[in-house]
Amino acid sequence: MNPSQIEQLARRLVAGELSIEQFVQRLSQGGIADVGEARVDLDRQDRCGFPEVVFAQGKSVEAIEQIFQALLATGSRVLATRMSAEQAAALGASFPDGQYHPIGRTFRIAPPHHPRPTTTGKVAVVTAGTSDRPVAEEARETLYWAGVEVVWIPDVGVAGPHRLTASLPLLRDCDAIVVVAGMEGALPSVVGGHVSCPVIAVPTSVGYGASFGGVAALLGMLNSCASNVTVVNIDAGFKAGYVAALIAKNISESKK
Repeated sequence: MNPSQIEQLARRLVAGELSIEQFVQRLSQGGIADVGEARVDLDRQDRCGFPEVVFAQGKSVEAIEQIFQALLATGSRVLATRMSAEQAAALGASFPDGQYHPIGRTFRIAPPHHPRPTTTGKVAVVTAGTSDRPVAEEARETLYWAGVEVVWIPDVGVAGPHRLTASLPLLRDCDAIVVVAGMEGALPSVVGGHVSCPVIAVPTSVGYGASFGGVAALLGMLNSCASNVTVVNIDAGFKAGYVAALIAKNISESKK
C-alpha cells in the first residue's frame, strides 16, 4: 500500500468507517485477501472510488461467501451482479441482511456499522420499454449500492414520445442519465437532445431477429448524433450504473 492509501485508511478509521481490527487487517493484508478461489482487491475503493463488485455468474456459493466476508471485514458495501435465485437462496442463510433483486439479479449487503451510504448526487434511469427492465434494474441497484439518489422513469420509448416529454422536468437536474433501450436503440439520442448532462446508453438484447441480440441497438447508439451520449456494452446495466455513480460522486465532492 502506498502512503496515500494508508492515509485514506487512517481517515476512515478516524471517521468511524473502520474498526481498529479492520484497519489492522487492511494493513497486514497489503490490499489483497486470498480466499482460495479468488484474490479480493480490498483497495479498490481507495483507488477507484467504489469497492470491488462480484460477478456471481459461474462462481460457487462457497467462493462468493468467502469474497463477501473479506469485503465486509473491511467495512465495504457488497454488491454482486448476475446472481441466480438459487445462489441467493443459499447465501441468505449466511447473510440474512442481504437484499436480492430477482429481476436485476443483484445481491447487496450493507456493513453493520454503516447500513446506509451517504447519498451523493442524483442519476435518472430511463427505460424504453418494460422488456428492458432487468438491465435497468441492474443499473438502479448499482446506483443504490453506490449511495446515489435514483430517479426511475420506465417505459418512455420513442413509439410514444409524449411519455418522455412529460418526464423531462425530472431529468434536467440530474448529474447523469442512464438510458436503457433495445430494438433500434433510438431513445438515448432523443434524451440527449433535451439535457446538458452525460447520457449513458445501454443497448439491450430485446428485439426481433434483425436486432441481432442487441447489436442493432448498440450500433445505433454508437452512431448517435447527440454529443453527450456515450455507450456501454449490450445488457451492461452494472457498467452504466457504476459510471453514472462515479460522475455523480465526483460532482458531489467537487461542491464540498
